[in-house]
Amino acid sequence: MRTEKAMFGAGCFWGVEEIFRNLKGVLSTAVGYAGGTKENPTYEDVCTDKTGHAEVVEVEFDPSQIGYDELLDIFWSNHNPTALNRQGPDVGTQYRSVIFYHSPEQKSVAETSREKINMSGRFPRPVVTQIEPAPAFWRAEEYHQRYLQKRGQSHCAI
Repeated sequence: MRTEKAMFGAGCFWGVEEIFRNLKGVLSTAVGYAGGTKENPTYEDVCTDKTGHAEVVEVEFDPSQIGYDELLDIFWSNHNPTALNRQGPDVGTQYRSVIFYHSPEQKSVAETSREKINMSGRFPRPVVTQIEPAPAFWRAEEYHQRYLQKRGQSHCAI
């Protein structure tokens, strides 16, 4: 079986992971940090908003069961891609909307998808989601993995 990886930042990674974890065709998820300057950052490091990392979810999926375009649809539907460096009450670059692509194909699909969302009129403001090559993924501390599932919750209560 051929698998692929996708990486998304869409605010606090707890809720984002829970959404992707439950999709048919998603084999595994992990929350972590990507896109910053510090090697092997901790949650405390990232919360200072000085490392440049985003809270992200790395998704391993079976493309014969779920397409990258479908993952992007879920991504766009579960956060506000017009909010710069924030989602809801969470503020800082670590909560930015970002797609980290793993191949030229993913880059192309992500850019087309963003353009469609921008032109759709679905959001009153322009989409600010960044699309960048996948950098090193630093797995978050174990207590952050499947955080909501461990607490019997399906989403973050805001």
